[in-house]
Amino acid sequence: MTEKTTSEIKIPKEMAAWEIIQNGPIAGPTAPIRFVKRPVPIPGPGEVLVKVIVCGICRTDLHVIEGDLPIHRQNLIPGHQIIGKVVKEGPDASRFAIGDRIGIPWLRHTCGVCKYCRSGRENLCKKSVYTGWDADGGYAEYATVPEGYAYRIPDQFDLQAAAPLLCAGIIGYRALKRAQIPAGGSLGIYGFGNSAHLTAQLAITQGTQVHVFTRGEDAKKFALSLGAASAQGDLDPSPVPLDSAIIFAPVGDLIPAALTAVAPGGTVVSAGIHMSDIHDLNYEKHLFHEKSVTSVESNTRRDGEEFLTLASRLDIYPTIHKYALKDALKALIRVSKGDAAGACVLQISSEN
Repeated sequence: MTEKTTSEIKIPKEMAAWEIIQNGPIAGPTAPIRFVKRPVPIPGPGEVLVKVIVCGICRTDLHVIEGDLPIHRQNLIPGHQIIGKVVKEGPDASRFAIGDRIGIPWLRHTCGVCKYCRSGRENLCKKSVYTGWDADGGYAEYATVPEGYAYRIPDQFDLQAAAPLLCAGIIGYRALKRAQIPAGGSLGIYGFGNSAHLTAQLAITQGTQVHVFTRGEDAKKFALSLGAASAQGDLDPSPVPLDSAIIFAPVGDLIPAALTAVAPGGTVVSAGIHMSDIHDLNYEKHLFHEKSVTSVESNTRRDGEEFLTLASRLDIYPTIHKYALKDALKALIRVSKGDAAGACVLQISSEN
């Protein structure tokens, strides 16, 4: 492919996008987002402008839209699982060439100098900012990203299938690492949506026995089709003592259920950015016998690089359901029901 220059690419002044107008239920009487025309953003120093090809839909988008997370920006464009092509470089940007395929993830910037950044734990940086929360995201035809926080997307990746890897996949990978599952061990997965079905594939491929706990009947069937050893209701007892459990559903009462299911010495990981309150936690019943509860906060760039390499090598890809940009509201409603059997993505433009 002949490399194009910025001057050879026609960039419009306006773009189609979805913006949040009033936080509230996605399926409520008044939609919390609206389809609008917005100016195409201008990349700042160290940033690039990306023509968005596809944007995955994440449950975190719902938490931002519905107001479960604090409001960081008015009239925000949501979306943070973005894949597109570089069409313009901002001042001092030189990492990518015009036409390169790159991914824009959730983590957008960190300070680089605090104790967390200097110790390889940039996901805990107090000054971290996020695409689709602090800055406009990918439910739009164009988006910007600081070039140091974007991922290069290999040519062999199918872009529609790769988009959910940028958050759902990476967060699942970090949760899997924190779960500390012994070789050949057993893992319980609570909730079986976008991130969970990618995590299950990765765990099964690596020799872990996976047991799924979810309310959705279609999700149970989907889990079994991917190789899960069992699938039952979200509060049902586990058929075997679990070495570890990962909770993807934002339901606090699943913590005691998972702690009951794990064997002595087991670890329970909460992988979501938001969770309802935890009730009825009993020390003797749930925490004794050296059981551990931990959480996942975002991810580091190293997590992303490691996971994308693994996904490519092990053929870990989501089952996807495609929607046009104009149908984002329909896709979000489907995700909110929790039984989508895979990942929903917005097809925004062609690769040309």
